[in-house]
This record gives sequence, structure tokens and C-alpha cells, in this order.
Amino acid sequence: MLVLIVVLAVAGLALATQLGVQLIQRAFQPQGRMIDVAGARLHVVELGPRDAAGPPIVLLHGASSNLRAMQPLGERIAKTHRVILIDRPGHGWSTRERVADSTPAIQGRMIADALTKIGVERAIVVAHSWAGALALRIALDHPDRVAGLVLLAPVAYPWRGGAGRYNDVIATPLIGPLLAYTITLPLGYLVAGSGARGVFAPQPMPDDFVRDSATLLLLRPREFIANARDLVTLKAAVIEQAPRYAEITAPVSIISGDVDKTVSTGIHSRPLAATAPNARLIVLPGTGHMVQYAAPDLVASEIEAMAERMARHSAMAD
Repeated sequence: MLVLIVVLAVAGLALATQLGVQLIQRAFQPQGRMIDVAGARLHVVELGPRDAAGPPIVLLHGASSNLRAMQPLGERIAKTHRVILIDRPGHGWSTRERVADSTPAIQGRMIADALTKIGVERAIVVAHSWAGALALRIALDHPDRVAGLVLLAPVAYPWRGGAGRYNDVIATPLIGPLLAYTITLPLGYLVAGSGARGVFAPQPMPDDFVRDSATLLLLRPREFIANARDLVTLKAAVIEQAPRYAEITAPVSIISGDVDKTVSTGIHSRPLAATAPNARLIVLPGTGHMVQYAAPDLVASEIEAMAERMARHSAMAD
């Protein structure tokens, strides 16, 4: 009898999860077009004039997120620049064939391929959090594709500890998918708001952030597993790539908060600014992890200033 009850409970949770996935996807449908690359299908949203002066600006979101978290910043700068938002492989409406394709090196290759397919050969890459490591990897592996980097609270170096016990479990074969396809969505729905508020702290979270950023897309099993895999494999990836940061010759602007509890400015941003040859660091006092929301004017002005320098340099070269 007990076994039957457990089986029925699991089946009920699995059914509820599938229903929840359908409702979430109906509520947060894709906004852009799909670009096929080797190993993935990437969801890309373009904003602003395609013929704007200066290099296009590519915005990359962090972990537990999708391109909509970067969209307010994108809309701000799209008035005068071509802006490209991309759901990272496995996130939002982007898919990837193998959940193991979780590293910045692999995702960087996929994103570079997608940019080529939409006619972007060189861009300013703006990246938040997890995607800081991704943007740095793109600059290392595809230096001719990167006009400059603007890194927002970036991950760049190894840190003490891991990625969290729950992510370790979800990234584990068999048990991870079992949990992801049964309890993750209903439990995640209950804590999504409080979890997002913790990332914003000490700044308040915008009232409609969970809705406007389509955060609930993360609770779909395939994305939740991909996100956990990204987090679990990130430390080894930055251990491998960090010794090469001095090779990055593109200009790098780093903007971080001095009370960021998610990605330590002392562990990541400060050493990076001291290592990359053309880096400058802005540390915002009393600011947490979501710097693009805490200081949108400053972040936008840094991006625009870099784009203007690139446009002037290109005009002089012509």
C-alpha cells in the first residue's frame, strides 16, 4: 500500500509539473527568432536600428535567468544602437542537444556561430554574473569578434565552496531528473519571489520583476537541469581559463557592487581589473548583485561610451 501511495504521489507531481510547464510557456512565449547552430537552437531578440553607428551590442544573462532579465537595459540603449539579446544555450527559449554542453567555452562557440549567422562579426559584449565568465571566454577564444567587454558583477575566478548542494543533486544522473520532473516546479513556484529578492539585496526587487523577467521559465525541468549543470561545472571552467586573462587586449569595463553576496567583488572583479591589460573597475557602494537595475544610468552610459569610442576609432580607420 505504501509503495502504491508513493507511486501515485510521484505520478501526480509529474502530471502537475507537465501542466505547469504548459501554463508557464503559454504565459511567456518567445519574442524573437530561432538560430540553429551546432549543438543548439538559440533564441535571439534584436532591438534598435540595424545600421546604427558603432559595433552591435550583445547582452548575455546570468544563471537562473533568461534574456528578459537584460531586456530593460537593452531597450534603454537600443534607441541609438543595434542590440542583440540571446537566451544562453538551454535557457529561456534556447535549447541545447546535450545538457553536458554547460561550459563557457562551448556556449561561447555557439553564441559566436549565432552572431555570424545574423551578420554580426564584431560586437561589444555585455554580460552579467555567470555570463561574465562566458564573455571572457569569448574574448579569449574569438578575440577578433570582441570590440569590448562590459562585465556586470561577473564571475571570473574560482571561489571557496561549490555551487550549492541542491544544484549538485539536480546535476546528478537519474536522481536529478526525477526531482526536476516532479517537485522542482511546484516548490520553485512558491519560493521564486523570495529567491529573486535575495539576489537583489540590499536593493529592493522591482515589484513585477518575476513576471517581467519570465523567471518562472527556469522551473521547467529541462532548463532547471541545464542551469544546475552550468553552475556545477563553472568553477572548473574558470580555473582553466583564468590564467589567460592577461591575453585579453580588448577594453574591459567592470561594474560591481561592494556588498554583492552572490558574486564577491573581492574574489572576481578586483583581481580581473588588476589582470586584464585594458580594464577599468567601478565599484558601487552599498550595491548588491543586480547592478544593471541598481544603477541603470551608469551601466548604460558605460556601454554607450565604449560604443562611441569604437565608432570614432572605426571612422578614423576609414
